[in-house]
Amino acid sequence: MRKSDFYFDLPKERIAQSPPENRGESRLLVLTENSAIRDCDFSHLLDLVQPNDLLVLNDTRVIPARLFGHKESGGKVELLVERVTGNYQLLAHVRASKAPKPGARLMLEETIEATVTGRSGALFEVQFAPSRTVTEWLELAGRMPLPPYIEREAADLDSERYQTVYARHKGAVAAPTAGLHFTESMMKRLQENGVKSGFVTLHVGAGTFQPMRAERIEEHVMHSEWCEVSEPLCEQVREAQAAGGRVVAVGTTAVRSLETASKSGEIMPFSGETDIFITPGYSFNCVDALLTNFHLPESTLMMLVTAFGGYEPVMAAYQHAIEQHYRFFSYGDAMFLQRHQQ
Repeated sequence: MRKSDFYFDLPKERIAQSPPENRGESRLLVLTENSAIRDCDFSHLLDLVQPNDLLVLNDTRVIPARLFGHKESGGKVELLVERVTGNYQLLAHVRASKAPKPGARLMLEETIEATVTGRSGALFEVQFAPSRTVTEWLELAGRMPLPPYIEREAADLDSERYQTVYARHKGAVAAPTAGLHFTESMMKRLQENGVKSGFVTLHVGAGTFQPMRAERIEEHVMHSEWCEVSEPLCEQVREAQAAGGRVVAVGTTAVRSLETASKSGEIMPFSGETDIFITPGYSFNCVDALLTNFHLPESTLMMLVTAFGGYEPVMAAYQHAIEQHYRFFSYGDAMFLQRHQQ
């Protein structure tokens, strides 16, 4: 297939620029097993998941990964941290009028002295002065890294709303956005209904926003991200399957984590880098149902969702969502679908 097969025309006003006033007050498009479309509120999820189902959520926590500053020459520079590689080292995307060379010194947020030490592909290796660790500096001076399609500066509100209520492990530079709809109250009600929940960790990188450059999808080189699927989570999956329950992934990052750990056909613990690229024709080994937000045209996440729910039903559901004024992308509405039987 070609990248252009996943194109759809999205009016700019459909892109959510802010979260809903209250967490969880979102719409939910349900794509049924027979490809029918139902328009619901997010609270309807309580009726869609059943006792013995296992909700699998990504508990990564977004770090304040954006830093502004200047080079010694005075030129402006912006860093978006891709990942922290040591106490004082990181890999980052750097935006500047001229790319800094190894040895270039930076002053970030008026307080952080840093030095560019090298390149790793498109990323820059940066060393911070050892007065504080990278993590400490980011917590002190970093800014929340909102996606590029949100055309405003990060506000205080985003520090809370661009995190899930169950975020625990610091390391992501983008939120696992399907989880943003859940409130503590919703999590409690699901538990009271007999729905189990378990957690994987996948630190979402800035690569998730990078456009595909290859037209033929098999020529695309997928970015890698660190994830962990623990033995207790694997045991929860086995128990749900044995009880006749479904594995319900909350977000594409949960899908990628679970399918990475299930490549052998059976789920096994996994910790490390994953560059799994799921496209139509992929045979799913673990995930039975998916809750996800609406994704960018021609994106790898759009390809994953069409692989899961069926190309034609998902593309039709997206057209319906546009016509019915659903909100798209990170702060937008959600979609629930079951695995398409090929």
